[in-house]
Amino acid sequence: MKKSWWKILGVLLTAYALLGGLLMEVPRLAILNETIRNLYYHVTMWFGMIILLTGSLVYSLRYLSSKNEHFDIRAEAYAKAGCLFGVLGIVTGMVWARYTWGEFWSGDPKQNASAIALLIYFAYFILRSSFEDPQQRSRISAVYNIFAYFAMIPLLFILPRLTDSMHPGNGGNPGFNYFDLDGKLRMIFYPAIIGWTLMGVWFASIKIRIQDIRLTQDL
Repeated sequence: MKKSWWKILGVLLTAYALLGGLLMEVPRLAILNETIRNLYYHVTMWFGMIILLTGSLVYSLRYLSSKNEHFDIRAEAYAKAGCLFGVLGIVTGMVWARYTWGEFWSGDPKQNASAIALLIYFAYFILRSSFEDPQQRSRISAVYNIFAYFAMIPLLFILPRLTDSMHPGNGGNPGFNYFDLDGKLRMIFYPAIIGWTLMGVWFASIKIRIQDIRLTQDL
């Protein structure tokens, strides 16, 4: 029970975000109206994605410095969990765009950049499956994972700010400020980030446990 407290916390915070996001009152902002509720899902999932992919990056670096196969397993598991939230983030973002911009995919620079970033990570998994030698697969995958992470950062946070993106905080559009993200939103927004992240870590830990067992059996 003591080792599972963070899993229970993740479930409770995620359930709180799901229910609270649908039922609790939200501020009435121009254009957004009730769609502001997607802030609890679309944005927080992407926060979770960034955190999980950062964990994957750290494990890839640790693998390259130690050649410990367990670190490579963890890098892959965290990348998979991060990409899962990335896909969910794009889907929820498309729903949000439909009701605020009029269509699911408008070719917005941040939409396109997000899709490219995910495709780069999908190539990471394809790359892993193309090698039979475990050490070669782990070494090359770790190097590519580092490249994928540092390609994602400008795609998501720099390039959209230099273009006419419709996303808040990009292309000259104002982001959510202190007054927009009032206490009602913050009560769910921040717990949701923690909840989704913990759920992602849980998903990754299940994958890690399975791979560790397989690795032990192969030795």
